[in-house]
Amino acid sequence: MTAQDTAAASLKRTPLYEQHRQLGARLVEFGGWEMPVQYGGILEEHRAVRTRAGLFDVSHMGEFRVTGAGALAFLQHLVPNDVSRLALNQALYTQLCRPDAGVVDDLLVYHLAENTYMLVVNAGNIDKDFAWIQQQSQGFEIELTNQSDETGLIALQGPVALAILQPLTKVDLSAIAYYHCMPGMVSRANCLISRTGYTGEDGFELYCSANEVTDLWQALLAAGKEHGLLPTGLGARDTLRLEAAYCLYDHELDDATNPLEAGLAWTVKLAKGDFIGHDALAKIKADGLKRKLVGIEMVERGVCRGGYAIYDGEQQIGVLTSGAPSPTLNKNIGMGYVEITQAVAGKTVQIDIRGRRTGAQIVALPFYKRSK
Repeated sequence: MTAQDTAAASLKRTPLYEQHRQLGARLVEFGGWEMPVQYGGILEEHRAVRTRAGLFDVSHMGEFRVTGAGALAFLQHLVPNDVSRLALNQALYTQLCRPDAGVVDDLLVYHLAENTYMLVVNAGNIDKDFAWIQQQSQGFEIELTNQSDETGLIALQGPVALAILQPLTKVDLSAIAYYHCMPGMVSRANCLISRTGYTGEDGFELYCSANEVTDLWQALLAAGKEHGLLPTGLGARDTLRLEAAYCLYDHELDDATNPLEAGLAWTVKLAKGDFIGHDALAKIKADGLKRKLVGIEMVERGVCRGGYAIYDGEQQIGVLTSGAPSPTLNKNIGMGYVEITQAVAGKTVQIDIRGRRTGAQIVALPFYKRSK
């Protein structure tokens, strides 16, 4: 066995791994998982999601259940967003912050029943996050369970997602508002049907048992065939989220980044009371940001990528966190952090692309917003 074979054998696989192989997916390492980066092609898959629909395997994501009389008090302590405002079957986006406001991870919190919540975390952070949350839970009357291995998750995204999904379920999908969910059968799988996603399009994320996810995947592909549904890999997922200016952990967010500079002030509810990172975030807000996440659009020819330096003349003013060609806008775009005094939309900058300073400009985020 070669070193490459040994490395591949150590990677985790979702229950849909054989489905990806049968569909001819190109598989790559992502956060410790062997995942499809593309099937037919990133450009084709990206455009399918923007104009029709795409189907994503996101079973590598982590799911934790928090139950008990102290569940709400614990989550209010754990995250900066206000979990108390969640109605039953509603979700919110937030972060796990350290006391210094650095981001441990970003996540979704679902309110599923009285004293029952589900946290959905990034695949590469499952073990780290579970250990962090366990450590913070001392003194709270809760039970914390890692359900990641038993949970399958599929995302159906795009303007015809509802039309594809509705014939497979008796649940009235039009009654599920954005960032809300509803339990129900989809095909033969018992699901939590969530109107959420990571693409900037309308769509649904379907949580089910890992044992049922293969049947569900096949049923969705069959139902979507007449609508032009395509299986879609991580490559298009990245270009779609970049156009929508959604942060990705280890790019726009990490333990050296705080939610305020990442443009996520809307998720930080200082007035709700104390939580981990509260005092640091309050000080950052009072003192003013030192840097800010901005959009970058190339003016001269060149593809910008994460890690490239951003210049104003001879002065480096920041660094890109993400970058790629935008299939929707037909432009080369990126996101990155720049000094707060430089974060001016329309400002001309230069990106160091392999030693060549290439013209670009700072633009407002997001790059793309779907019409309602």
